[in-house]
Amino acid sequence: MRNDGRVNDSVDQSRLYPRVTSFRFRRGTLTTGQQRNWETLWPRLGRDLAIGPDQVPEPPLDLPGLFGREAPRVLEIGSGTGISTAAMATEEPDVDVVAVEVYKPGLAQLLGLIDREGLTNIRMVRGDAVVVLRELLGPDSLTGVRVFFPDPWPKSRHHKRRLLQSGTIELMADRLAPGGILHIATDHADYAEWIAERLATQRADRPHVIPLTFDAPISLTRPTTKFEGRAEREGRGVNEFVYVKPQPRPAASTESDPT
Repeated sequence: MRNDGRVNDSVDQSRLYPRVTSFRFRRGTLTTGQQRNWETLWPRLGRDLAIGPDQVPEPPLDLPGLFGREAPRVLEIGSGTGISTAAMATEEPDVDVVAVEVYKPGLAQLLGLIDREGLTNIRMVRGDAVVVLRELLGPDSLTGVRVFFPDPWPKSRHHKRRLLQSGTIELMADRLAPGGILHIATDHADYAEWIAERLATQRADRPHVIPLTFDAPISLTRPTTKFEGRAEREGRGVNEFVYVKPQPRPAASTESDPT
């Protein structure tokens, strides 16, 4: 595990959006079972963000209303096929998870896992995670943000499309409550160096995160997926970054000592 350390409340749009987009909308055909899950479960458990010319500011998520309770909240960015999401939600029934993904078959598969396992602590959003962070969530609203194996966009000319820019890390820090965890994992060596540099050059006068040095309020144990297993067999190690939003410093007293 690699940890290096330090970034924003009013967000600089030019820093957040130097890229065209942080994801590619991947098309895929649903199986019969996935289509059934989509038709019966998605209206209750999921939400689609508007894209293209229909895109307008999104109404914020009512997290207590979505889950019917107050609980620690985790945003998982890029849930893929949902295997890790469902496994971690099973192990942490007292933690509510909002999974963000753009791949419809992956979300449909996660719906099936939720249905089979009887999970009640997962909700889903299909769309750009930056829109979710910027428009659907408020400051200090999350206990954790998980970003497992984001698209590395390996070509230099595509680096501006990477999700983990300085501005998005700052935005994640802003949405974390003090003591909240940012947990990142990547098996792409160049992206790991990119992430480490941006974490190390955060501005301490803006919302930021620092290396975790104590027990986390949420689980840090990820199940090993088949994709991670293949990466290890191919000699690509996994780099993990576990950071925490620091507690605010108490304001300095301005009262004078009595004479």
